[in-house]
Order: sequence, then structure tokens, then C-alpha cells
Amino acid sequence: MISHAEVVRTAESIAAIQQDDGGVPWPEGHVDAWNHVECLMAMSVAGLAEPVRRGYAWLAGHQRADGSWPMKLVDGVPTELNGETNHAAYVAAGVWHHHLVTGDLAFTERSWPMVKAALDYVAGLQTERGEIVWERDAQGRAAAYALLTGCSSIHQGLRCGVLLADHLGDPQPHWELAADRLAHVLAAHPEAFADKSRFSMDWYYPVLGGAVRGRQAYELLEREWATFVVPGLGIRCVSDQPWVTAAETCELVLALDAVGDRGRAVTLFSDIQHLRHEDGSYWTGWQFANRKHFPHERSGYTAAAVVLAADALLELSPGSGLFRDVDGMSVFDPDVCGCGAGTGPWVPPQAAEGLQGEGA
Repeated sequence: MISHAEVVRTAESIAAIQQDDGGVPWPEGHVDAWNHVECLMAMSVAGLAEPVRRGYAWLAGHQRADGSWPMKLVDGVPTELNGETNHAAYVAAGVWHHHLVTGDLAFTERSWPMVKAALDYVAGLQTERGEIVWERDAQGRAAAYALLTGCSSIHQGLRCGVLLADHLGDPQPHWELAADRLAHVLAAHPEAFADKSRFSMDWYYPVLGGAVRGRQAYELLEREWATFVVPGLGIRCVSDQPWVTAAETCELVLALDAVGDRGRAVTLFSDIQHLRHEDGSYWTGWQFANRKHFPHERSGYTAAAVVLAADALLELSPGSGLFRDVDGMSVFDPDVCGCGAGTGPWVPPQAAEGLQGEGA
């Protein structure tokens, strides 16, 4: 485990890479809304108010009329015009987190129109079955498919948006319905999503985003534990490469904490500390066959995931329960869908047999 002072130092490593316009970039220089928001949440935990203020101003300044953000911006200039739904949805999670941490009602009220436009953009790309397609392209055409990781994150964003709406006295029941329908698809319809199963994110994200909880979550996490977890090092980014990454490991920590499995959460968080740099930042990953950092970079989004995981485990801020408390077990009526599956566990077809129970 790391100390509060070390957490602050890690958040300061994010502030150190923030650009003059408020954007928080990837190592190669572009900014996208999702990773930007993740970094703002981490800096909020550490009390870095001015970088956070500038970061939310960046979001407000680059939101488009349809509620979305360009997929990538470099020096404030859009370089990829597609608008990802999970990018837009995560802004709601960020604003709700900021409200929990700071209690700044004036900021929340100022940010509300931005959140409303973002989540209406997201909800407008939901299919009849309930999944939300991953983007609208530069010509305004909706994508032909949805992504499981992205939809899991969108589910959390919609739930946070509902909490914001209720808190501000401006209910948005269509978001709640969209979240319920999405939770059902995440839990019961794996065929709705493109196959990205080699990525660890597609394994744990239905739990992290709150769509799958309880016994079903334990079963899901147990199912691919041996595939992705490398004892003593963290978790693989992809199943077929000897490469562990700190961000994915810390997201799994958050998922484990959300379902009360704090023992394994603490162990994994401790395991990943081998990627900590002396300045408080974190290497993105470790190629354990070649014994080299890969890629050879220390990324802001990685540091942000570490801070959020530390906050969940140590309860450093009033926002420490963000992933734990957004429990989205749907009340969606399966008869409406017609599948009769309710919100049972998300079971990939290749893993439908041989469940190992609830524990590790």
C-alpha cells in the first residue's frame, strides 16, 4: 500500500503534464475526453483544484453542438472527428465525482448543461436491443456495432447522470431507462458486442461499470482470473502477450473493491507498485518475458487509475465510493426484451460451462 503523500505525488505527476490549454494528453500528445476525465478525477482526489478547474474548462470549450467531443485533439485542434459514446458518458462520472469530492454546487450547476448534452448524445445512439454503438463518425453516421468495455463504462456514466439529475431537481428518466436496458444487455446478451475478449478490459468492465454485481460478479471475475492475472506483477492487458499494465490492474482493483473482495484488491494493488517511478508517476506496463518497460513511457491515465484505486482502498476522499456505489443491477423487465434472461451473469459463449463458484 502507498501513503497519502505518495498518492498526492502521483496526482502531481499528472498536473505536471497538463497542457497550457487545460488538456491532459497521452504520452504521444493527443487528448481524448475519457482519459482526460480520468486524470481530472485523480487530481480532484489530491485536492489539486486549479488544474482540475482548467481541465473542466477544456471539456466545456471543446464540446460540440451534438454533445460529443472529437475522438482526438492535438494542441486543441481536432485530428479525429469521430465522437465516441463512452468518451461523452464519462464526463457525467467525472462531474458527479467532482461534486462528491468538493461539494461545489455552483460548479455542478454550471456543468449540468454539458452533462445533459453529452448523455443525450449517448442515449441517442442506443439500439432497439439496448446496446449503445461505440461512435458516430465525422459524417454523422452511427457505428454498426457496440463494444462491451465501452458500454460498461457508459452504464456507469448514465447512472452518475441520473444521480446528478436527481440532486439538481431535473430528472432525466430516459437516462435511467437507457441504463437499465444497457445493464440487461451487458448481463445477458454477449452477442450484442464485437469480440474483444483477448483484452482484459472486456473481462472485468461489466463489474467495474456496475452492470454486473453480487454472485454473478464473483463468477465473472473467477472465470478468467487465471487467464489474465500474473501473481506478483499485475494483470495482462491482452491474454496472449507477456505484458502487464498498471491501469488495467488498478481498474480490476476497483472492480474487486466494488464487490467487497478487498483482500485480492489490496494484493493486486501492492503487486503493481513495481511500476512506480521515483517521481510518483507510473510506467504504463512491463513486458515480463523481455523484462522491459513497455511501452517506454509513463502515462497520465495510468497514474490516474492508481490514484483512484488508492482512494477506493484508503478512502482518502468523499468520492472514494464512486465505483462501489454506482450499483446498477437493472430492474429492466426481461419480458420487454423477450429473452427471459433477466439480469443474470454475463457469460461469454466460450465460458458458459465450468463456473467455479464465488471465491478465489
